[in-house]
Amino acid sequence: MKLDEVDLRILKELQRDASRPASEIAEIVNLSTNACWRRIKLLQESGVIKKQVALVDPAMVGKGLTVFVEIRTAQHGDGWLEKFSEGVSKIDEVVEFHRLNGNVDYLLKILVTSIEDYDRVYKKIIRTAPLHDVTSYFSMEKIKETTEIPLDKR
Repeated sequence: MKLDEVDLRILKELQRDASRPASEIAEIVNLSTNACWRRIKLLQESGVIKKQVALVDPAMVGKGLTVFVEIRTAQHGDGWLEKFSEGVSKIDEVVEFHRLNGNVDYLLKILVTSIEDYDRVYKKIIRTAPLHDVTSYFSMEKIKETTEIPLDKR
């Protein structure tokens, strides 16, 4: 789908607060309500908008400790990857799971209540498949956090 400037403005507004009615977003982007609503539906149907969710404050629900985990492995076969990916993906506390290039093979972002809680999750991770090295980093301060994708045209 080719996005024009109006689509990008709609997406920017939806990323800020998708709970607003189409009429409010339409006014901001200078469209009629029906035209705005149709564009939003098209953005959803085409997959540009994957889903709409409520963003929960982790600290308010007892998950205020963020841990980043680097994982290195000596194995890179399909069977190992499938077992590892499936095992880690089932761990609820893992909120992001990335395969990387470079010296680190995988990076996880984990939300837990405490260091003891992280130790419980760590034990789940190391049981998923053989690993070469697991390094954990505890976030001391969240300096910037956003779910908004930059949408400037270049």
